[in-house]
Amino acid sequence: MDLFTREQYIRFHGKEPPAGWKEATPDDIRRAAQNRRPDTVFISSPCKGASGLLSEKMSATPKYQALNELTLRCIWLMAETWRDDPVPMLVFENVPRLANRGRHLLDQIGALLSHYGYAVAETTHDCGVIGGLAQSRKRFLLVARHVEKVPPFLYEPEKKSLRSVGDILSRMPLAGDIERAGPMHRVPALQWKTWVRLALVEAGKDWRSLNNLAIQDGYLRDLVIVPGYRAGYMGVHGWNESMGTVAGRSNPTNGAFSVADPRARAGALQYQQYGVRRWQDTSGAIIGVKSPGQGTFSVADPRAAKMRTNGEPYLPGGHYGVVPVQGAAGSQHDDGRWDVADTHLPGADEKLTCVIESLDGTWHRPFTTLELAAIQSLVEPEEQLELDGLSDQAWRERIGNAVPPKAAEAIGHVMGTTLLLAAQGETFMLSSMPIWVRPVAVGLSVSQLATQ
Repeated sequence: MDLFTREQYIRFHGKEPPAGWKEATPDDIRRAAQNRRPDTVFISSPCKGASGLLSEKMSATPKYQALNELTLRCIWLMAETWRDDPVPMLVFENVPRLANRGRHLLDQIGALLSHYGYAVAETTHDCGVIGGLAQSRKRFLLVARHVEKVPPFLYEPEKKSLRSVGDILSRMPLAGDIERAGPMHRVPALQWKTWVRLALVEAGKDWRSLNNLAIQDGYLRDLVIVPGYRAGYMGVHGWNESMGTVAGRSNPTNGAFSVADPRARAGALQYQQYGVRRWQDTSGAIIGVKSPGQGTFSVADPRAAKMRTNGEPYLPGGHYGVVPVQGAAGSQHDDGRWDVADTHLPGADEKLTCVIESLDGTWHRPFTTLELAAIQSLVEPEEQLELDGLSDQAWRERIGNAVPPKAAEAIGHVMGTTLLLAAQGETFMLSSMPIWVRPVAVGLSVSQLATQ
């Protein structure tokens, strides 16, 4: 059974459906609902065809047009399934760009819902603000209420402050601690050149900050990756701090001879490849990405220097010892110095997991899959989660496609309140919150259908 019609299936897949295939009908939907009429229907149709991640040219192809048409198809199935006992309220959620790329479909949806007795309002909302999340996730939202069944106003959910990613991540085990957090908390293996790029990107910015680096003959002129340096190396003074003695060689590599200047010109961040979030920043929308090169999906983790696990309070000489490349190793027994300071760096395309301490003293690394789920509020930071399968890419796509539960709860609360008022015969409620949605509030409060 498929939500596609046969014609849509052929356009999307490029071939006839297999034997035994059938398109879903209103009777199928009714049976799936156990022959019960729901109080509210939530629809979130596939959004790839309207996503900004897809080019305008690709979105216009028959394949993605067929995918976009599922929006209208799902609304029709819902309305036709319960045409004799209409669903009181409907929530339709999608990407904001649907309002442009799918305008012709939204116009048809509005006309269809009006025909079935609904008043409709279109708006955009931020799931992060509604749910109090650590990400800003703007979405298109269409809200419809059946005029005869639901006379009261529908008010907007209460708005909350966005949180910082550090509020969530600080409650979780360190990235890579799969013993405590499970396999979804492993650090992605990236190419060495990607790790270096992330380390050099300034926290809070993206790949464009790399343009500030001096390149000479294909190499960084002023920077080098080293095992470590004494305190003060590459030090940066705060704008309101005093500094130490001005020495003869007062440069960044010789001590704390730099300043965090707040007057730097703020650049536009519309292209955020290799973007790195500060620990105290709010994340952007969690989407089904697979690498830091697709946006601002890395974080400047200040806990890298504290990466210690069970048993580490006892650290006698030799534990985690590193033998110089020109030195000789001692006798081999259970514990001691069994690592070498290899002077050979990985190849540029070699995939690995590593820690490079950036100039700001933090570890610029990609979010783990579990961290993305926690930022989406799919799981509490202290909890473990393991989705079906073994693919991080598949896990991330599912997490990115999900509606954050805390945002859904906030929307459900105001809709539930409105439905309870309607069930008790109330037609008005005074609230300090704005009517949802302000620009078209009348559309949700009128007692008669709009004439077409």
